[in-house]
Amino acid sequence: MRLSQMLFVTLREDPAEAEIPSHKLLLRAGYIRRIASGVYAYLPFMWRVLQKVSQIVREEMNATGAQEVLLPALQPSELWKESGRWDTYTKAEGIMFALVDRQQREMSLGPTHEEVITAIARDMIRSYRQLPMHLYQIQTKFRDEIRSRFGLMRGREFIMKDGYSFHVSEDSLKETYADMDRAYRRMFTRCGLRFLPVEADSGAIGGSGSQEFMVLAEAGEDEVLYTEDGNYSANTEKAVSLPPDAEPSAFTTFEKLDTPNTPTIETLAKFLKCSPTQIVKNVLYQATYDNGMNVLVLVSIRGDQDVNEVKLTNELVKLGSRFGGKTLLALTVPDAEAQAKWAAKSLPLGYISPGLEDDYISKQNNLHPNFLRLVDKTAVNLKNFVTGSNESGFHVVGANWGTQYPLPADVVDVRKARPGDRAIHDPNQVLQSARGIEVGHIFQLGTKYSAALGATFTNEQGEEKPLVMGCYGVGVSRLAQSAVEQSHDKDGIIWPPAIAPYHAIVVIPNVNDAAQVAAAEKLYTELNQAGIETLLDDRDERAGVKFKDADLVGIPYRVVTGRSLQQGKVEVVKRANHESQEIALEEVVSTLKQWVTDALNNV
Repeated sequence: MRLSQMLFVTLREDPAEAEIPSHKLLLRAGYIRRIASGVYAYLPFMWRVLQKVSQIVREEMNATGAQEVLLPALQPSELWKESGRWDTYTKAEGIMFALVDRQQREMSLGPTHEEVITAIARDMIRSYRQLPMHLYQIQTKFRDEIRSRFGLMRGREFIMKDGYSFHVSEDSLKETYADMDRAYRRMFTRCGLRFLPVEADSGAIGGSGSQEFMVLAEAGEDEVLYTEDGNYSANTEKAVSLPPDAEPSAFTTFEKLDTPNTPTIETLAKFLKCSPTQIVKNVLYQATYDNGMNVLVLVSIRGDQDVNEVKLTNELVKLGSRFGGKTLLALTVPDAEAQAKWAAKSLPLGYISPGLEDDYISKQNNLHPNFLRLVDKTAVNLKNFVTGSNESGFHVVGANWGTQYPLPADVVDVRKARPGDRAIHDPNQVLQSARGIEVGHIFQLGTKYSAALGATFTNEQGEEKPLVMGCYGVGVSRLAQSAVEQSHDKDGIIWPPAIAPYHAIVVIPNVNDAAQVAAAEKLYTELNQAGIETLLDDRDERAGVKFKDADLVGIPYRVVTGRSLQQGKVEVVKRANHESQEIALEEVVSTLKQWVTDALNNV
């Protein structure tokens, strides 16, 4: 392709809307253009990148025996209501674009396709002889993000590969899950990415287990905890660890002490000259379920630890049946305005005890009359601990479960694992932290959707059983931008050759020099004929502008028909390291062909 004929405009300054390097560079280099908040046009260079990523994904999926389909983006609400996720996606998470058509039917633009694919399986899969079955698609998805940001990283419209498998048993599912783990590793390796598979929370998708694939980059929205031995890695939402050992309490007698101006763990520990590990802090939450029931949740946890709200959410979903709810719509720390709606009297914030009386809750419809009391494992075995007294300015010391306070029946693990914690699999290993961009996620769904939608098969014994399902996603457009986030320098993008829009760019420094033009045209033709995807920068621009643009767009190899032509040579520059060498004209094609072949094969 000739650059003079392309839709190609570069910017010298960073656009105001862009916050992270990859977003800035893709806009500046003319790969994408913002149309609305979280909505971008993929311009010619970007579309070539996305096609290459999609092809790698497609090849690896096809190699596992998966079959490609294309499912509708427009989905009826009835399917989502059958699965119980309509309220989750339209109210709790609120990320689904929902609409009413002219026949007054509720519809949505699909953020994901579990319901649609399960409905298809319900209609078409009848017997165990048809299983296992694995279907996938590469399609545009829609999510109404609360805050669209970082370009293609968190957009409202994006390209995704999502696949779904159907099985007769959990064992069969695990085989496909393992196949997908291997296929995903190959995909990301072929794309030239440095990545880390990590244990993950299944979130609104659900299921018994899941694994994310994180591209390591400083601008990643997710924190990953891992050990040096390579035997453990997890998203912080899912991570577990051994907390530091609690120090023995110096308090042996239960008493109430005047502790003015100590509403935080730090101020209290300093005032009492005690370790935060000797303190039980009590954190108040308000949970709202899909049946309208509000539940006040009191979480008791060791003072030096923090509550992981994803883990807490999962626990509250499990406990929802106690309150007649199936879906947790909201989990918040109630502020003064929220408290005013339900508190019968002023709460002693900062001084709450595990025994906070239920009479703080006013009697109202849709408000549970008792606190749901949860205790984290870190607080269960504490002796003679320090905690709130339910009176502002006062704490108690020397408190014990079973004596001063009943131990809550619900013992949970809701603490947030942190860098520096000891690993559970080997206490000699210490958790370390890295930032990551999630580009893939695989799930063992089990029968969550098939049971809800009545998707069954007949087994060998003639029994009707729910289909066992798996789900496997890759963010195609997010992967493309994550490659830029991971690989760039002060001059621009550094594409891995496998997904670069072109392998090489031939630059004519002076389009008025007939020898330069002739040599460039010849190389351009021969390189493309040899299978090396090549651009020709034949624009009537200064050489410096062309070199800056070549660096900015990140084409792996730059060929310059400049002064060295007098010696029968051209300058060839590797974008990755700016290494430059002069190569004889007749050796350029064979040299670049070898470089490209090596780059594509040595992954």
